[in-house]
Amino acid sequence: MKKSPEEHAARFDEKASEYDESKSDEYRACANLVIEHAAPDAEDVVLDLGTGTGAIALALAPDAERVVGRDISEGMMDEARAKAQQEGLENAAFDRGTFREPEYDGPVDVVTSNFAMHHLSDEEKREAIEVIAGLEPRKFVLGDVMFFGEPDPEAPFYSPDVDDPATVGTLADAFTSAGFSLTAVERVHDQVGVLVAERSPVAEAEAPDPDSGE
Repeated sequence: MKKSPEEHAARFDEKASEYDESKSDEYRACANLVIEHAAPDAEDVVLDLGTGTGAIALALAPDAERVVGRDISEGMMDEARAKAQQEGLENAAFDRGTFREPEYDGPVDVVTSNFAMHHLSDEEKREAIEVIAGLEPRKFVLGDVMFFGEPDPEAPFYSPDVDDPATVGTLADAFTSAGFSLTAVERVHDQVGVLVAERSPVAEAEAPDPDSGE
């Protein structure tokens, strides 16, 4: 991580009130794909990490049983809470948490995140994906800045001083190592995409036949 969580939180606190209006077309396209792929059922609990102003969480709340948003910026979450109240959404809750310490130990069916994980180093991303796998969701939908090829240094889609995007291959390997299977890859831009990872089914050992003498 190029900056501490506290530094990132302060930076996003400052821009919270104008954050939604400042986003690019690629960001919005990415968010729409995350929402489309998340597709929670009415009984599902969704955990949205790096929830920001709640764009993903609040879009999914009407279709889910409950949505839990986690972020490090109180300013951003204040915006999310205000929007939830405006929209009359009582099944969305927001509190402090990080990718590696989500501060949530309840049931999780779907995990989402959009334009947040790229602040972590590659090793920190691996750690985060392992932590998320430990929550046992059936699906993790990640929209983010990521490299599909060699990024053009003259036209970065990210801020090199605060962002640390990974290659798609690095992310795919991290998901696989954590027990997920990558089921969809959506390319929005050379440096922006959505990955859908689902938990690999665990092969159950055959129970011994009670009549076999084993």
